[in-house]
Amino acid sequence: MKKNLGAVNSLYPMPITLVGAMVDEKPNYMPAAHVGIMNMGAQNYITVGLAKIHHTNKGIKENKTFSVNIPSEDQVVETDYCGLVSGKDTDKSEIFETFYGELENAPLIAQCPVNMECKLYDIIDFPTHDVFMGEIVTSYSDEAVLTNGVVDLAKVKPMLFDMARKNYWRLGEPFARCWNVGKLFETKTTMGTKK
Repeated sequence: MKKNLGAVNSLYPMPITLVGAMVDEKPNYMPAAHVGIMNMGAQNYITVGLAKIHHTNKGIKENKTFSVNIPSEDQVVETDYCGLVSGKDTDKSEIFETFYGELENAPLIAQCPVNMECKLYDIIDFPTHDVFMGEIVTSYSDEAVLTNGVVDLAKVKPMLFDMARKNYWRLGEPFARCWNVGKLFETKTTMGTKK
């Protein structure tokens, strides 16, 4: 029997990212799991939902750029620390080694195996949150986490964030092929009708 949980967001766990922005001329990083993919034709876009109280929002609005960095599970201490302190009070620019790509004011984290630099496309203004939509300008990846030129999640070892239990989770094993395993449905249906 199903239990009514109310209007609870049940999409967790979500991959945790570190969003980077230049704020007051210094790189600032904050963890964010409310990140979404928006592909529109040949160009790729990403959304990041951040509460308005965050220091990072100021930098994104001023510079019109930001980065989305995917830390691996061995960076859990640094990643969690970035969420425990605010850039308003703590200088987070020295926590990671910063590099810059095509956009000169979107700080990227060298220690993160995957990075995306984004140009601000739009802001959706909610009462308590800003949803930043960014156009992905360039993505970067450590060669060590690539398999046949594609990012291999098993090698990245991303952290998954569970809001309900306030835990970080590890990625499990793949168990089926996308756009393939569903073909078995026709076989199962056909077999079921023949009985």
